[in-house]
Amino acid sequence: MLIDNHNRVINYVRLAVTDRCNLRCNYCMPEEGIAFSDRKSLLSIDEMKRLCNILASRGVDKIRLTGGEPFVRKDVMQLIEHLSGLEGLREISITTNATLIGPYIEQLEEYGVHSVNVSLDAITPESFKRITRRDQFELVHENLMRLIESKIKVRINFIVLEGQNEEDIHHMLEFQRVHPVSVRFLEEMPFNGGSRNFKDLNWNHRKILEHIQKRYPSFEKLPAPLTSTSVNYKIPGHTGSFGIIPSFSRTFCGSCNRLRVTATGDLITCLYGKPVANLRDTLRSGLQDSFVEEALVRAVGSRAKDGFEAQDRFGSIFGSSMTSIGG
Repeated sequence: MLIDNHNRVINYVRLAVTDRCNLRCNYCMPEEGIAFSDRKSLLSIDEMKRLCNILASRGVDKIRLTGGEPFVRKDVMQLIEHLSGLEGLREISITTNATLIGPYIEQLEEYGVHSVNVSLDAITPESFKRITRRDQFELVHENLMRLIESKIKVRINFIVLEGQNEEDIHHMLEFQRVHPVSVRFLEEMPFNGGSRNFKDLNWNHRKILEHIQKRYPSFEKLPAPLTSTSVNYKIPGHTGSFGIIPSFSRTFCGSCNRLRVTATGDLITCLYGKPVANLRDTLRSGLQDSFVEEALVRAVGSRAKDGFEAQDRFGSIFGSSMTSIGG
């Protein structure tokens, strides 16, 4: 079991399988993209399998595959198949932009994937194209509907972007009125790869909730695990639910149970901190698994209490892109 220096049990790892993405969302990176890592520096599928084995042996029972866009990586299904048979692993989840997932949905069901988070910040073709700089809304919508019809639990992650998609908030709530999905509205984070300056945040979690309440004055708060990053709600008569994730305000840090591993093997113990170790180098060194375990134990033994302490400790990382951090 992995227990940090604040007595928090770490049982959840977000593993980025690639730093590449086929969209160019304007809050994530410049239009020309960013300098992606050399392919040789990315963890191989076999290295990821070995790492996941080690993580599961130390009590990690939830692994979420992220990117970049996970399905840009052609061999990602080999990893998912491995995870489906990994003893001790309770939940396999994926975060995706849903452009490339279509051919794999039935297979993901067979492998027992628990949930898929679809990153979708627009519900109309026009706003989708404006934000992503790509004209693929119809494909995303088709794949989203197929996921909803599957046995996989579906969430939509919607980042509220000032001046870009506020008008879609209520449209998203109407979508979950008729479909069994959870729409989570996220505060914007400053990890945009230098695409623009990020001075402050107008649409924080309080303003998002107030905006929703003007149209839907009646809703109930839903119970959630202590480790949940979202505060979840149900509107009477709606099939789905909605939640708000204060990702910039960081009000959930006190119960954080997760680690991040980037596509190049960097271990990140807090989204607002810098890498504390590189697991790829240890995996490739020819050393036994125990050395990887030692690196994990050392890392969780000196975690920041919250994102603000991590930011103070490591300095600003706001010039990074979420696609390189690992979703």
